[in-house]
Amino acid sequence: MGETSVTWWGHSTMWLADAGTTVLTDPVLTNRLAHLRRMAGPAPRLPGPPDAVLLSHLHADHFHLTSLRMVPGHPTLVVPRGSAGFIAKGLGRAAAERVVELSPGDETKVGNVTIRAVKAAHPGDRGPWSNLRSVALGFVVEGTSKTWYAGDTGLFDEMSALGPLDLALIPVGGWGPTLHAHEHLDPEQAAEALRRVRATHAVPVHYGSFWPVGLGRVRQHMFGEPGPAFARFAAEKAPDAQVRVLRQGETLTFRPATPAGDAA
Repeated sequence: MGETSVTWWGHSTMWLADAGTTVLTDPVLTNRLAHLRRMAGPAPRLPGPPDAVLLSHLHADHFHLTSLRMVPGHPTLVVPRGSAGFIAKGLGRAAAERVVELSPGDETKVGNVTIRAVKAAHPGDRGPWSNLRSVALGFVVEGTSKTWYAGDTGLFDEMSALGPLDLALIPVGGWGPTLHAHEHLDPEQAAEALRRVRATHAVPVHYGSFWPVGLGRVRQHMFGEPGPAFARFAAEKAPDAQVRVLRQGETLTFRPATPAGDAA
């Protein structure tokens, strides 16, 4: 049975390798994004062209056109249904031809993995300045392992149906000194999400990377502490899970105990 690995490059940018197929999530490859500045870790250094890029929703810190132009190769772009026109306008017709649009419950095959779109409790619009609307997604990637990338989400009832999992990539906190209730997970809520999905391994993401320019000293505990706090809450709520708090650029590698699809 092969190994699965995930490298966290800060915020929600991860490189997942499973069954010989590589997947890049919500790439932000720059050190500046509008009013946000990368405050920790190096800019991502991708090892090569991925087979697929997963884009969870239209918010600019997840669906970053400048970073998508920087991704090498010609990967499949897996996006929320209704986003293909935005890709065509921002990246050109050739990129749009590589788009696969999914709604929750839909799936597609890329290389040796199956990618299934799942619910996320989060707004799907581009932002208050845009009329572009879509649905926010999470993704379950199944190859040798079964991995859930949650995108941005709050808690929702159907979360329990996603498990059991080998790996959960769970957003904890965010990029600013405030969080919108029901649209994000704080450390305790993220631990509850882990309890619900019954993942063997878990990595906290979406925190400790970007922060608004000029607010470096505002509520600093919300920048670097969400990951370790998640690990503490997870020890209580999901004691059987192995939580790994990664540094930017660090990799978790494991062998799944049960092949994906064989779990009861």
